[in-house]
Amino acid sequence: MAQAVISGPLNRVSAPRPTSRPALVRAQKNIRPTANDANVDVDKYVKDLQAKWDKVDNKTSVVVYGVGALVLLWLSSTIVGALNSVPLVPRLLELVGLGYTGWFTYRYLLFKSSREELLDDIESLKSKIAGEIESK
Repeated sequence: MAQAVISGPLNRVSAPRPTSRPALVRAQKNIRPTANDANVDVDKYVKDLQAKWDKVDNKTSVVVYGVGALVLLWLSSTIVGALNSVPLVPRLLELVGLGYTGWFTYRYLLFKSSREELLDDIESLKSKIAGEIESK
């Protein structure tokens, strides 16, 4: 093999660095709400929340259900994270969801009579959950 012979001094010449200039500059104006506007909204929501909390008869059960809902949310997030780490399971679940969406669309949304049936079922469920409202 032949080796390259370099004659003369070895100097490093630095090339000029390209400068970045914005091609398009958008005019910006920051509008900040005044302190009074923010306090009015917060005070309004806090008072509304306090009024609703005072109307609650069984505060203990509300707190227990709230904590239970947070625990269930955390647990379901953990389970979904574990399932997503298993190969092929996320794609399989997407396929199942797509199939169910297609079936639901065909069964309840495609035809007028089935849409009316769905609305009746929803109204029935709402009345079961909220209870019957007696009209005078």
